[in-house]
Amino acid sequence: MAVMYLVCKPPNKSHRRRRSLTQAEMNANRSIRKSESGLSSEISGQPYSVSVLKEGYCTAESDGTFRADGTISLITGPQTILVDTGGPWDRDFLVAKLKEKGLTPENVATVVGTHGHSDHVGNLGLFPNAKIIVGCDISVGDRYLPNQLAEGEPYPIDDFVSVIPTPGHMGRDVSVLVKGTSEGTVLVAGDLFERCHDEDSWKELSENPQIQESNRQMALQIADVIIPGHGPLFRVHRE
Repeated sequence: MAVMYLVCKPPNKSHRRRRSLTQAEMNANRSIRKSESGLSSEISGQPYSVSVLKEGYCTAESDGTFRADGTISLITGPQTILVDTGGPWDRDFLVAKLKEKGLTPENVATVVGTHGHSDHVGNLGLFPNAKIIVGCDISVGDRYLPNQLAEGEPYPIDDFVSVIPTPGHMGRDVSVLVKGTSEGTVLVAGDLFERCHDEDSWKELSENPQIQESNRQMALQIADVIIPGHGPLFRVHRE
């Protein structure tokens, strides 16, 4: 089944609503459940494997502030793809985790920032030679590449990995869809999902809850495992 994605209206551009979920798909949502149990942070696959280098978190402090950092994920296979880089405070941690995988920042071909918050894109400067995808902008050095993410179309990296538009948390969020892993299809979702059971909190952080809810439901239909922005990865059960 081909899937199109709901997008927020881009500024100063005409907007066409692409494909929304059918009524049958919306009905199917009633039999979906999510669970964190039984999943490793290292998911093997062919041709791509997915590793969670750092599990994101968000915790409230007694003084009314909160501490947060975004999940950092590494996709390895024909290409090496990093999804979110954590905050600037993660710089040394990220370099060390890449080294554990036998990699340096120069080995990373593509870096995807799911959205522009500092705890997700704080270390883009480590990767000056990579293709950089942040929201709907795709660049190599100072050269920006055409794409249709803002119009609701996916950006394929190859036959197994694609960047898909999943706005709502912010105006131009994206997620990364990886097919062919040992756990099925994995969606590295940024803050489309804060964590597995985030129903009590995600709307407070959303710029467009209606669009985000539609994209959350779409994600639950196409992914077997979701890596959220601020908690452990979780499995999607469609029953």
